[in-house]
Amino acid sequence: MKKITILAGLFFALSISAQTKRPDNWFNLDATNDHVNGVSTERTYEELLKGKKSTTIIVGVLDSGVDYMHEDLKDIMWTNPGEIAGNGIDDDKNGYIDDIHGWNFMGNKDDTNVAKDNLELTRVYKDLKAKYNGKTEADLKTKAEKKEFKYWQVVKADFDKEQAQAEAQANQYKFIRDAVAGVVDKIKKEKGVDKVTLEDLKKFDAKEQKDKQGKMIAVAQGASGMEVEDLLEQLDEALASMDGSRLDVNADTRSIVGDNYNDYSERYYGNADCKGPGAFHGTHVAGIIAASRKNGIGIDGIADNVRIMSVRCVPDGDERDKDVANAIRYAVDNGAVILNMSFGKKYSPGKKAVDEAVKYAESKGVLLIHAAGNAAEDIDEITHYPCKKLENGKTPSNFMDIGALSWKPADEIAAPFSNYGKKTVDLFAPGVDIHSTVPDLNKYKDASGTSMAAPVVAGVAAVLKSYYPELTPKQIIKILTKSSVKVYKDNKVIKPGTKDEMIEFKELSKTGGIVNLYEAVKMAQTMVKVKG
Repeated sequence: MKKITILAGLFFALSISAQTKRPDNWFNLDATNDHVNGVSTERTYEELLKGKKSTTIIVGVLDSGVDYMHEDLKDIMWTNPGEIAGNGIDDDKNGYIDDIHGWNFMGNKDDTNVAKDNLELTRVYKDLKAKYNGKTEADLKTKAEKKEFKYWQVVKADFDKEQAQAEAQANQYKFIRDAVAGVVDKIKKEKGVDKVTLEDLKKFDAKEQKDKQGKMIAVAQGASGMEVEDLLEQLDEALASMDGSRLDVNADTRSIVGDNYNDYSERYYGNADCKGPGAFHGTHVAGIIAASRKNGIGIDGIADNVRIMSVRCVPDGDERDKDVANAIRYAVDNGAVILNMSFGKKYSPGKKAVDEAVKYAESKGVLLIHAAGNAAEDIDEITHYPCKKLENGKTPSNFMDIGALSWKPADEIAAPFSNYGKKTVDLFAPGVDIHSTVPDLNKYKDASGTSMAAPVVAGVAAVLKSYYPELTPKQIIKILTKSSVKVYKDNKVIKPGTKDEMIEFKELSKTGGIVNLYEAVKMAQTMVKVKG
């Protein structure tokens, strides 16, 4: 889902008239005191948790990698107590050499790592094409072949659609990038400046249609607080991610790892580079959960007594089921009690292995927080993997799906890109314009996506587990859902994926609620007290 953060978030930013700026640190703010739908983090610490003791817990960030040297993360990274850094020995005998801050399942022993990969759709398409391309149902003899052939037809149609959409989207973003860059270049030339300001953009006399569109987009984003250089950088990143690699049937990036990919029982491969290339997504997620609240710099994460374990299993493209299953097991076996999983895809040929890992986490009392996805789809109808429903039809007691919330007015609170589902999505959490840590040079940036909403919930869950360690995943889920704020439950909001279709907010999730740390802690206090 790494690609989603850039594309969905940027598409959201470019498709609206951004005339207001998101409140600083809004996901931590309080609706009553600050008039924005954050999770009331600061209010909770001040009013409910001040002076109370907590237990340090480990949260696994299963993602693209985490910059463990970032100024706001280095003090809260998990450090393996049984491993001696850099000695090339598996000191704790867990099967992973020098796993100091976590593990990377997308690299080899020579520290060469996978950065990009194709979509699972592409991989499934390639396998089925080799068997059925050019054939008709009449050519097939068995029921199994005919059934798979029908599946191939669905996959082929999906692949063709994805190719057409990818080409159209790339053309759209290239036009936008060129239009904005053209305006910036003309202003710099006319005014003899090195940096273009919002006022420069507003005063620019755009005569050509392309310049008018570039100016409109740049001014709209400037009004929301985004400098034009940052806008161009995001557009360049988006275009770079549209290089066609996701739909390349000939891509063979997996060979870098050197494992027997078809052997799902294989667990001990990869390397200790748990940052890896392309750590933007995982670093951003980690900061939302637990960026240091004690150093007086950067941002404050939600949880104040957490150690982040980085388990790298998500490339720029679709994650592989084998890596996801092993990432879950690694994190569980090494002490993580909450796992954040901000990734997802449309196909899952290795679902059985992932399901078994989810059940393993359940048996060990580990909570899984999963991003609902950013296709503006009803995931009750269109499955987004990994999913709650296991192959045996059962639903694990430790798994949550999270939708993304905006800081916008009431009718716009559901992020326009967010997946939803009355039966599947548990609740919504802040996921638009979330300011958090990004890798290298101690930077911070905004990003949008259910990828950002999931770690908000993971952070809230981490506070509950830290201050009330006796709580089980099932109890934490009960607290998070029942205590979620229902103020918008009966409000009509713009349905994700549409321009103006209205739907009651309660129809987008099981609870019709927004996660809230303050209300969750109050409920946890009551539950623990009654239990005691």
